[in-house]
Amino acid sequence: MQLTWRNGLDSSEAAEVMGLLDKAEKADGVAPVGEHVILRLKAHRDVIHQIEPVQADVRSEHFVVRDAGSVLIGYAHLDTEYEKTAGQLVAELAVHPDHRRKGAGTRLVEALLDRAELSTEPAPDLGRLRIWSHGEHPGAVRLAERFGFSRPRELWRMGRELAEPELPTVETPEGVRIRTFRVNRDEAAVVGVNHRAFAWHPEQGGMTEQDLRAKEREEWFDPAGFFLAVDSRDELLGFHWTKVHPDGMGEVYVVGVDPDAQGGGLGRSLTVSGLRHLRDVGCRQVMLYVEADNAPAIKIYRRLGFDKWDTDVQFGR
Repeated sequence: MQLTWRNGLDSSEAAEVMGLLDKAEKADGVAPVGEHVILRLKAHRDVIHQIEPVQADVRSEHFVVRDAGSVLIGYAHLDTEYEKTAGQLVAELAVHPDHRRKGAGTRLVEALLDRAELSTEPAPDLGRLRIWSHGEHPGAVRLAERFGFSRPRELWRMGRELAEPELPTVETPEGVRIRTFRVNRDEAAVVGVNHRAFAWHPEQGGMTEQDLRAKEREEWFDPAGFFLAVDSRDELLGFHWTKVHPDGMGEVYVVGVDPDAQGGGLGRSLTVSGLRHLRDVGCRQVMLYVEADNAPAIKIYRRLGFDKWDTDVQFGR
């Protein structure tokens, strides 16, 4: 078993990593890494005629584990984007389903801890490292117990059927209308509201216009499912970005309301608009992610018929 560190992947190795992640998802029923990791891997994979490894995204580091036959059996992605702002290193990892419980996961966690220690010399601070477990995978729980990790953050996945209970009607505040997103026109406004609405959020708050345009190129992107609430001057007040997954599952992808427009029921109106759209395009179920300690949001979602499905856990010291 050999572990190596990369500050960039060539196109063939990126494709190999994505193949491993796909196998892990099929075996576990949940993706082992977040969407942003896949987007960054695609940036490596899609480079044409690449000869040397290129650091396509300076926010990522890669840990690769291979067996004696050079077969890829484990991978970890380290996101360093929040190192300067939040002081954290955030990792996600996966082990090939056919090579689990043989030490690959342990090697990856040890390497991530070494990386965290080296980044904080001369005073090591291993508490800066956070490792996600999507779906609270039993193997990840065992590793967390072995290394003495706690659970500083939990993210709930909630969901509901779209047929029942019946969806409420859309009621907008006076002077507000809801329209759909216009490509090449609304990006800057959405990014601005997103930043103000999620200034507290370690991932969502950092979305850039470049990030938004990258997602516009994804197959699932549909401006007809991207709802904007605007005032009489067409100034953006909030938005609900929906997503339809390849298996037909709908998602409340992002709901963001400008802080100056909060408190009047706009978030609920936008959410209902998106839910009705997802139902009308044929989705039978819809899901969303919400911070486990965000009691007000969970209360709203429960009133809209959502129940907790499972949990993503961020482990750390």
